[in-house]
Amino acid sequence: MNGLDDTHDPALRSWVPSANEPGTDFPVQNLPFARFRRRGSDTPWRVGVAIGDQVLDLKLATVQCPWGDGVHDLLEPLAQGDLNAFIALGRPAWRTVRQALSMALAEGSDQGPFLELCLVPQRLVEYAMPCFIHDYTDFYTGIHHAMAVGKLMRPDNPLLPNYKWVPIGYHGRASSISLGGTVKRPSGQVRAATGADPVYGPSRRLDYELELGAIVGPGNAPGEPVPMAAAEDQLFGLVLLNDWSARDLQAWEYQPLGPFLAKNFATHISPWIVTMDALAPYRRPFVRVAGDPAPLPYLDSEFNRAAGALDIRLEVGLKTAAMKSAVRVSHSNALDAYWTLAQLVAHHTCNGCNLQPGDLLGTGTLSGPAPGQGGSLLELTAGGREPLTLPNGETRSFLEDGDTVVLRARCEAPGAAPLGFGTLAGTVVG
Repeated sequence: MNGLDDTHDPALRSWVPSANEPGTDFPVQNLPFARFRRRGSDTPWRVGVAIGDQVLDLKLATVQCPWGDGVHDLLEPLAQGDLNAFIALGRPAWRTVRQALSMALAEGSDQGPFLELCLVPQRLVEYAMPCFIHDYTDFYTGIHHAMAVGKLMRPDNPLLPNYKWVPIGYHGRASSISLGGTVKRPSGQVRAATGADPVYGPSRRLDYELELGAIVGPGNAPGEPVPMAAAEDQLFGLVLLNDWSARDLQAWEYQPLGPFLAKNFATHISPWIVTMDALAPYRRPFVRVAGDPAPLPYLDSEFNRAAGALDIRLEVGLKTAAMKSAVRVSHSNALDAYWTLAQLVAHHTCNGCNLQPGDLLGTGTLSGPAPGQGGSLLELTAGGREPLTLPNGETRSFLEDGDTVVLRARCEAPGAAPLGFGTLAGTVVG
């Protein structure tokens, strides 16, 4: 995987005015993909690219705009609304299309007059899942989250000995992944406070988890592991991910086989897939703390050491039913992940497991080491013992009905154009 090219030039501007505004998530250097249609219409879903506060309709753009040699054919799956088919084409195709879109949307482009007719304001659209997700695996890459949770459960032994050697993960439920909206409070068995027999009822310790989700690229054949040298080419892009968690159900059921009903009732992702190519300016060295074991050879590569980590700033906002807007309750950075995305791919496939285009890999909760950097209420409130006090005087140990959780992510660095992921919001209902 190569590095920067002219699509990342921070001086590049678009003929779409809103793409040049400070603070936009979607400058011409970003160009994320989503599936959408005009709100209230019954037209087929189509793939679009975000540019400022607009969506470029790639179905119309493919038909109405002239494109260079070979680009039209690569755009065809997108014109048909089939992002999975485009993802399956692989990185050379992704890069060709990115280059073509960047040139077409850049200031002074001869294609601008054609593409002006293919823009739809984002405020007028609704979104579908960006691609079909065959399978979903959630990892546990946030070492600060793992330590905080471990201290609550095992004060004398918070981090299990395998954590620094193997990327820990579990298989989630793809059918309950959605784009946000409402989350119905789940029910299940919980341990009675008195230590008597368990009881059945709605969760009283409902929580969120701040994560990123990686969308898998072409995939691999059964029995053929993906080595680290090829793992980056199996990563198409990233979304925001909220892994809703019922902590009381989890505490009772997680031994010996791990999460089940506490996790599989709802997982939210954001509609826009920010491509790995767009994130190239935010690559950073992957560095382990002195004294920690080096990754085993199958989880190591020169590129991963030089640029396997990602500098993505994350934050969580919380809005109660009594509040007019969300307030930030935590912030963190993807740099604190203990394992890189490429390592997740290499480990997931090392036993011959086959990934498919559009599969989703969750990072696990991305928390920081300092107070206020927990990626869940479980951490921020010390297991519910130290409730958060919100600006209006309300307190929260865990989520109550009517609460809305808002996730955001943004990349900023000297010499690079800032970009974002949009927002991901979910509201708890009883």
